[in-house]
Amino acid sequence: MNNPLKKILTKTVKVSKTREVQVPPSETLLYAVYFSLGMTLCLTVLEAVHMIVLGKWNSEVFAAITGLSGTVTGIIVGQRAN
Repeated sequence: MNNPLKKILTKTVKVSKTREVQVPPSETLLYAVYFSLGMTLCLTVLEAVHMIVLGKWNSEVFAAITGLSGTVTGIIVGQRAN
């Protein structure tokens, strides 16, 4: 099973000067990232439909998209940091 998100979230830890161990992410973290990405996609589609149908920008939906995108980015950066 080739999962690119799991590969991105896998952490490499130095155990000694010459040895490194890869620590895979927990299933809970993977599900949280999947959920956040899915919700970001849904909100993006909602914003597009809102703009097409009503012809107006909805700042609340955009704020939710921005918040979820920031959450996903923070998870990925935080998981990769040593």
